[in-house]
Amino acid sequence: MCLSIPSQVVALNPEQGKVTVDTLGVQRDVSTLLLGEPLAIGDYVLLHVGFVMSRVDASEAEESLEFYRQMLANSEPSAQGGAEAPC
Repeated sequence: MCLSIPSQVVALNPEQGKVTVDTLGVQRDVSTLLLGEPLAIGDYVLLHVGFVMSRVDASEAEESLEFYRQMLANSEPSAQGGAEAPC
């Protein structure tokens, strides 16, 4: 099962059929060739193996991103009493 984290479009490159997205602070170029509709800077999308699969409503994306941030914060060693996870 794949877990897709909403990504925000931060740059457009329509000549190459790509956009640059930001996913929790990590930026990458992804293909828009499977989407079939234009995107704009600020749009939220879901990705799968380097392709934009769908556009996502901004409020739903923000809600999901907040949930992911909380999960990440709860999984950090400082959130677990400072103990490091065994290797």
